[in-house]
Amino acid sequence: MKAMKDRKESGHQGLVQVYTGSGKGKTSAALGLGLRAAGHGFEVYMIQFMKGQINYGEINAVKHIPNFTIRQFGRPDFVDKSKPDPKDVKLAKEALNHAREIIEIGTVDFLILDEVNVAMDFGLVTEQEVIALIESRPAHMEVVLTGRYAPASIIELADLVSEVREVKHPYQKGVAARKGVEM
Repeated sequence: MKAMKDRKESGHQGLVQVYTGSGKGKTSAALGLGLRAAGHGFEVYMIQFMKGQINYGEINAVKHIPNFTIRQFGRPDFVDKSKPDPKDVKLAKEALNHAREIIEIGTVDFLILDEVNVAMDFGLVTEQEVIALIESRPAHMEVVLTGRYAPASIIELADLVSEVREVKHPYQKGVAARKGVEM
Protein backbone atom coordinates (compact mmCIF):
# COMPACT_ATOMS: atom_id res chain seq x y z
CA MET A 1 0.00 0.00 0.00
CA LYS A 2 2.94 2.34 0.58
CA ALA A 3 3.78 2.41 -3.14
CA MET A 4 0.24 3.50 -4.05
CA LYS A 5 0.35 6.15 -1.34
CA ASP A 6 3.66 7.39 -2.78
CA ARG A 7 2.16 7.53 -6.29
CA LYS A 8 -0.89 9.44 -5.10
CA GLU A 9 1.01 11.86 -2.84
CA SER A 10 3.67 12.59 -5.45
CA GLY A 11 0.98 13.55 -7.92
CA HIS A 12 2.04 10.69 -10.19
CA GLN A 13 -0.05 10.78 -13.35
CA GLY A 14 -1.06 7.36 -14.58
CA LEU A 15 -0.92 6.95 -18.34
CA VAL A 16 -2.73 4.77 -20.86
CA GLN A 17 -0.59 2.28 -22.77
CA VAL A 18 -1.67 0.14 -25.72
CA TYR A 19 0.12 -2.93 -27.08
CA THR A 20 -1.45 -4.04 -30.36
CA GLY A 21 -0.59 -5.60 -33.72
CA SER A 22 -0.34 -9.01 -35.32
CA GLY A 23 2.87 -10.11 -33.62
CA LYS A 24 3.51 -12.24 -30.56
CA GLY A 25 4.41 -10.53 -27.29
CA LYS A 26 1.65 -8.08 -26.38
CA THR A 27 0.55 -9.91 -23.24
CA SER A 28 4.20 -10.63 -22.42
CA ALA A 29 5.00 -6.91 -22.65
CA ALA A 30 2.14 -6.09 -20.27
CA LEU A 31 3.28 -8.81 -17.87
CA GLY A 32 6.78 -7.35 -17.96
CA LEU A 33 5.42 -3.93 -17.06
CA GLY A 34 3.39 -5.49 -14.28
CA LEU A 35 6.39 -7.36 -12.96
CA ARG A 36 8.47 -4.18 -12.96
CA ALA A 37 5.72 -2.29 -11.13
CA ALA A 38 5.22 -5.10 -8.61
CA GLY A 39 8.96 -5.08 -7.97
CA HIS A 40 8.60 -1.48 -6.81
CA GLY A 41 5.75 -2.40 -4.50
CA PHE A 42 2.93 -1.20 -6.75
CA GLU A 43 -0.39 -3.02 -6.75
CA VAL A 44 -0.93 -4.70 -10.16
CA TYR A 45 -4.18 -6.22 -11.40
CA MET A 46 -4.56 -7.98 -14.75
CA ILE A 47 -7.96 -8.84 -16.16
CA GLN A 48 -7.79 -11.30 -19.03
CA PHE A 49 -10.62 -11.03 -21.54
CA MET A 50 -11.42 -14.12 -23.63
CA LYS A 51 -8.92 -16.29 -21.72
CA GLY A 52 -9.91 -18.87 -19.18
CA GLN A 53 -9.28 -22.27 -17.71
CA ILE A 54 -5.97 -22.65 -19.51
CA ASN A 55 -2.85 -23.29 -17.47
CA TYR A 56 -0.91 -20.22 -18.62
CA GLY A 57 2.45 -19.90 -16.89
CA GLU A 58 1.73 -16.36 -15.75
CA ILE A 59 -1.21 -17.58 -13.66
CA ASN A 60 1.14 -19.83 -11.70
CA ALA A 61 3.96 -17.28 -11.53
CA VAL A 62 1.95 -14.43 -10.01
CA LYS A 63 0.92 -16.67 -7.13
CA HIS A 64 4.44 -15.96 -5.84
CA ILE A 65 4.11 -12.17 -6.19
CA PRO A 66 1.93 -10.80 -3.38
CA ASN A 67 0.91 -7.56 -5.10
CA PHE A 68 0.14 -8.98 -8.58
CA THR A 69 -3.29 -10.49 -9.30
CA ILE A 70 -4.64 -12.05 -12.50
CA ARG A 71 -8.33 -12.82 -13.09
CA GLN A 72 -9.49 -14.65 -16.20
CA PHE A 73 -12.86 -14.08 -17.84
CA GLY A 74 -13.25 -16.49 -20.69
CA ARG A 75 -13.65 -20.05 -21.82
CA PRO A 76 -10.80 -22.26 -22.99
CA ASP A 77 -12.36 -22.25 -26.48
CA PHE A 78 -11.73 -19.82 -29.30
CA VAL A 79 -14.44 -17.21 -29.80
CA ASP A 80 -16.20 -17.20 -33.17
CA LYS A 81 -15.99 -13.56 -34.29
CA SER A 82 -18.85 -13.94 -36.77
CA LYS A 83 -21.17 -15.46 -34.16
CA PRO A 84 -19.90 -15.19 -30.58
CA ASP A 85 -21.47 -17.54 -28.08
CA PRO A 86 -23.71 -15.65 -25.64
CA LYS A 87 -21.49 -17.01 -22.84
CA ASP A 88 -18.49 -15.19 -24.39
CA VAL A 89 -20.42 -11.92 -24.40
CA LYS A 90 -21.50 -12.50 -20.79
CA LEU A 91 -17.94 -13.22 -19.66
CA ALA A 92 -16.56 -10.13 -21.43
CA LYS A 93 -19.23 -7.96 -19.77
CA GLU A 94 -18.31 -9.52 -16.40
CA ALA A 95 -14.65 -8.66 -17.06
CA LEU A 96 -15.57 -5.07 -17.87
CA ASN A 97 -17.76 -4.80 -14.76
CA HIS A 98 -14.94 -6.23 -12.66
CA ALA A 99 -12.58 -3.62 -14.10
CA ARG A 100 -15.10 -0.93 -13.10
CA GLU A 101 -15.12 -2.30 -9.55
CA ILE A 102 -11.31 -2.24 -9.41
CA ILE A 103 -11.29 1.36 -10.62
CA GLU A 104 -13.98 2.40 -8.13
CA ILE A 105 -12.04 0.86 -5.24
CA GLY A 106 -8.99 2.81 -6.45
CA THR A 107 -6.29 0.83 -4.64
CA VAL A 108 -4.66 -0.62 -7.78
CA ASP A 109 -1.72 1.23 -9.33
CA PHE A 110 -1.53 -0.72 -12.61
CA LEU A 111 -4.61 -2.14 -14.32
CA ILE A 112 -3.93 -4.39 -17.29
CA LEU A 113 -6.85 -5.19 -19.60
CA ASP A 114 -5.43 -8.14 -21.52
CA GLU A 115 -7.02 -8.85 -24.92
CA VAL A 116 -9.59 -6.11 -24.45
CA ASN A 117 -8.84 -4.82 -27.97
CA VAL A 118 -9.90 -8.19 -29.40
CA ALA A 119 -13.01 -8.18 -27.21
CA MET A 120 -13.95 -4.81 -28.73
CA ASP A 121 -13.23 -5.99 -32.27
CA PHE A 122 -15.36 -9.10 -31.74
CA GLY A 123 -18.25 -6.96 -30.42
CA LEU A 124 -18.17 -8.46 -26.93
CA VAL A 125 -17.74 -5.00 -25.37
CA THR A 126 -17.98 -1.57 -27.00
CA GLU A 127 -15.32 1.06 -27.57
CA GLN A 128 -17.52 3.53 -25.67
CA GLU A 129 -17.63 1.26 -22.63
CA VAL A 130 -13.85 0.87 -22.60
CA ILE A 131 -13.25 4.60 -23.13
CA ALA A 132 -15.63 5.44 -20.27
CA LEU A 133 -13.80 2.92 -18.09
CA ILE A 134 -10.40 4.46 -18.87
CA GLU A 135 -11.66 7.98 -18.30
CA SER A 136 -13.12 7.03 -14.90
CA ARG A 137 -9.80 5.81 -13.46
CA PRO A 138 -8.06 7.60 -10.59
CA ALA A 139 -5.32 9.98 -11.74
CA HIS A 140 -2.50 7.78 -10.37
CA MET A 141 -3.66 4.57 -12.11
CA GLU A 142 -1.74 3.28 -15.12
CA VAL A 143 -3.93 1.38 -17.58
CA VAL A 144 -2.52 -1.04 -20.13
CA LEU A 145 -4.64 -2.45 -22.97
CA THR A 146 -3.46 -5.38 -25.06
CA GLY A 147 -4.63 -7.30 -28.09
CA ARG A 148 -4.79 -7.08 -31.84
CA TYR A 149 -7.14 -4.66 -33.56
CA ALA A 150 -6.91 -1.65 -31.23
CA PRO A 151 -9.50 0.77 -32.58
CA ALA A 152 -8.53 4.28 -33.66
CA SER A 153 -10.47 5.79 -30.75
CA ILE A 154 -8.34 3.87 -28.22
CA ILE A 155 -5.11 4.71 -30.05
CA GLU A 156 -6.10 8.39 -29.99
CA LEU A 157 -6.84 8.25 -26.25
CA ALA A 158 -3.59 6.44 -25.36
CA ASP A 159 -0.39 8.10 -24.21
CA LEU A 160 1.80 5.28 -25.54
CA VAL A 161 1.05 2.88 -28.37
CA SER A 162 3.35 0.06 -29.45
CA GLU A 163 2.54 -2.08 -32.44
CA VAL A 164 3.97 -5.57 -32.40
CA ARG A 165 4.37 -6.75 -36.00
CA GLU A 166 4.71 -10.38 -36.94
CA VAL A 167 7.67 -11.01 -39.22
CA LYS A 168 8.05 -14.74 -38.64
CA HIS A 169 6.41 -17.21 -36.25
CA PRO A 170 7.05 -20.92 -35.51
CA TYR A 171 3.39 -21.83 -36.13
CA GLN A 172 4.10 -21.16 -39.83
CA LYS A 173 6.24 -24.31 -39.64
CA GLY A 174 3.57 -26.22 -37.75
CA VAL A 175 5.01 -25.68 -34.25
CA ALA A 176 2.16 -25.70 -31.73
CA ALA A 177 2.01 -23.43 -28.66
CA ARG A 178 4.68 -24.57 -26.22
CA LYS A 179 4.39 -24.74 -22.45
CA GLY A 180 6.49 -22.03 -20.83
CA VAL A 181 6.86 -20.04 -24.06
CA GLU A 182 3.44 -19.38 -25.61
CA MET A 183 1.36 -20.60 -22.69
